[in-house]
Parts: sequence; structure tokens; C-alpha cells
Amino acid sequence: MNAPATSQTLTRPTPPALLDALAARFGAQHSTALAVREQHGRDESPFDVPPPSAVVFCTSTQDVADAVKLAAAHDVPVIAFGAGSSLEGQLLAVQGGISLDLTRMNRVLDVATDDMLVKVQAGVTRMQLNEELRHTGLFFPIDPGADATLGGMTATRASGTNAVRYGTMRENVLALTVVLADGRVVRTGTLARKSSAGYDLTRLFVGSEGTLGIVTEVTLRLYPQPEAVAAAVCSFPDVAQAVDCTIAIIQAGIPIARVELMDPGAVRAVNAHDHLDLPERPLLLMEFHGSPAGVREQTGSVQAIAADHGGSDFAWADTPEERTRLWKARHHAYFSALQTRPGCRCVTTDTCVPISRLAESINATIAEAEAAGLPYFVVGHVGDGNYHIGYLLDPAKPEERELAERLNAQLVRRALKLGGTCSGEHGIGLHKQEFLREEAGDDALDVMRAIKQALDPNGILNPGKIFA
Repeated sequence: MNAPATSQTLTRPTPPALLDALAARFGAQHSTALAVREQHGRDESPFDVPPPSAVVFCTSTQDVADAVKLAAAHDVPVIAFGAGSSLEGQLLAVQGGISLDLTRMNRVLDVATDDMLVKVQAGVTRMQLNEELRHTGLFFPIDPGADATLGGMTATRASGTNAVRYGTMRENVLALTVVLADGRVVRTGTLARKSSAGYDLTRLFVGSEGTLGIVTEVTLRLYPQPEAVAAAVCSFPDVAQAVDCTIAIIQAGIPIARVELMDPGAVRAVNAHDHLDLPERPLLLMEFHGSPAGVREQTGSVQAIAADHGGSDFAWADTPEERTRLWKARHHAYFSALQTRPGCRCVTTDTCVPISRLAESINATIAEAEAAGLPYFVVGHVGDGNYHIGYLLDPAKPEERELAERLNAQLVRRALKLGGTCSGEHGIGLHKQEFLREEAGDDALDVMRAIKQALDPNGILNPGKIFA
């Protein structure tokens, strides 16, 4: 499955002089081996694009700056690489170039427990961070499912299952160290919780998908580990009642930490993959944080609301092991679904709409998928109106890819009509550029292009992404 056939896929050759310069500067920290390049030329998107010409394994901000300076001197694209878990083609070398692997930049630099802040290198993953924070009584809540790097999560403005209570990366990044297109290093933000000093450069880079600068260090908010945690699953007769239950929970002001929707297809997939026996009906997977008394009050209220909306089979995960098993199954939903159709590829998308329009949006999307006859699954962070659908297709059948893209276009445009966005958390990358134009408008895109031109006049930072 090739990337969209536009001018963004025109390859810029990598001159041998650059490869020689990289070898001289980085030695064993760089590779031109095909297997290494191919590993860095694929993400979880359905696009097939030639790999980068070389990979540099960076261990410091200075490494990144030096590599970018060399690439800039030869007018060669640079693409930052983290965990490789992006879903919209963000890390693909559509114009050639070199990949900067930041996974060796994996040090937690400073934990400020009194200020509830942490500074990390970009290659630290969320699970690694929380393991290192375990003894402090603090944790970092943003959980996109994949064990993504925090630099990548910053670049895509990630969110995930806890966003309904703790927000997204946008709310939780306080400061950054960023390498610009000419190799300069800038530091944005401070350790203060707020500022009105000048342009908010931190928010400019958060969500820029590596097109404005390469994030090398991130300062993040931390939160107290909850004194008590409870998780539960509840099944519903149909998706609409599950969503209506969620809306009622939010409108009641209950500070639920997570509330996730899984449709019957997703439930069947995780049952098979993780050896669970969840009822194969639409279900909500919920989690509550707080004091023991507060959690008891929240769970009692939610159980009553669920009963009012047809909820049944309300079951508690009483131990940490049971909770971990349930959430691991939810996080595995994408890969579990892939195994239901061996050899398939997945076109997955996400939209986010006002929660009052969520049931309408999901029901219409499911009806279209059922009518089309293409295997699919639905999961959603429904507490904030965000949901995902994955279409499972045979890569040998181009007509299935065309059908999946048509269904994707219908659901995204429906979300826009309902006052929503074309992407709640996956980003734009290659896949959603036209939808961004429809959402933001040409004038807003002109402003974005002007910012890109100002910071990256030669277009070497992850070119071909967000807009052509």
C-alpha cells in the first residue's frame, strides 16, 4: 500500500558525502544496513514507502544537533524515530533522507518530587518512566496504549485512556528542549505551572509531528499515585446505550479516571488473544481513582447510572493483577484484531466529537461498515468523545483498501459536520492532510505553512507530513 501519490513523495537523493560525514562523526552509532533502514521505514500505518538512506542512533541533544547540521548542509530530510508506533505515517521517509533514532536517549534526567515534575530525554517510554517513579508516590498518567516514547507522544500530542481525567500531552508538557532545522538548540517553557511571557513556543512544538523541530528533552507534570483504584466492566444491549451511560457519568460530574468503549468485534478479539471471557456485547471498561471513600462513592453512582441505561454483567477487577490484565487486553485490541484475519493490514482512524453527538457518530459509522461488509472493530476513549475504528483488509485486494478509505472519509467528514475534529490523538501525518484542510480552512493552513517556512525554510524536517 503506497503513500498518497502527491509531490510529497518525490525523493531527495542522499549524497555519498553526507553518508561519509555521518560515518566520520557517529561511527558505530550510524548504520546504512538495509535491515536497520527498513526497521526505521515502517510504522503501524498501512503505507509502504522506501526506507531512509541511513539511521543515526543519537544519545544526546548534541548528537541530534550535529546530525541535523550535517543533513542541512546537504539539503537532506531528517525524520525523528521513537517507538515506531505512529498510525498515520508520521515517520515514513517519503522524500528520502536519514532517520534519527532517539531510543538511546532514555535517561530520566531529574525528578522534582516537591514540584511534581520530571525531566526526561525524548527516548524514555511512558512505562519506563512510571517504573522509575514507583517509589516516589507519583506517576505520569498519559497512556496512549502503546509503550510510546515521550518525545513521540509530545510530537503527536498524544492522549489515551486517562485523558478524560488528566488531560493530554498538551496540558502536561511544561518545557522542551528542541533542535531546530539549522541545528540550533532552543529551550521553551519553565518549571513554573503558568506563564504569560511571550509566544507559547512549547505548545507550538507539541503536536507538530517533527516538522518544526526535533524534541530531545521534555519536562512533564506528575500526579500523586491514587490511594485507591477500582476497575469494572459493564455490558450494554447496544453501543448507543453504552455511550449514553458515559455522557450521563460525565454530566453528573463524577471524576472517572478512564471510561473505554469496546464493540463486540473488539471484545471477541481480546477474548481470543488474552484468554478472557467478557460478554461479547458492547461494553464499558472503567477505572476510578481517589481515596477509598471517594472511590466507593464514585463506583456506587456509576453502577446506578449504568443500570438506568441497560447496563448488566457489572463485574469488578478487585486486585491489581486483574486490573492489569483487563487494561492490557484493551491496549492489545489493535493487535488482537489483526490476528482475527491473518495476513491483514489495518486502516485505522480516530475522530473526536462533542460527547452529546458521540452516539450518533459511532452508530452511523457502524451502520456504514456493516453495510460495506468489511471486517472492523471499534474502541473509544468515550469520556472525551474520542473513538477509533479499524478496518481489516486483505493487502492483495486493492478494492478493499479503496473501500476502507471511502468509509474513513465518510466518518471523518461526519465528525467535522458534528463540530468535531478529524483526529483526536493520532495526528495528521500522511493520511489526513485533506481532512485537516477541510477542518481548518485554507487561511489557517496558510498560517501553518508560514510557521513551517519560518522555522524550516528548506523543508528538511519530516517533509511531506501534515500538509504537502
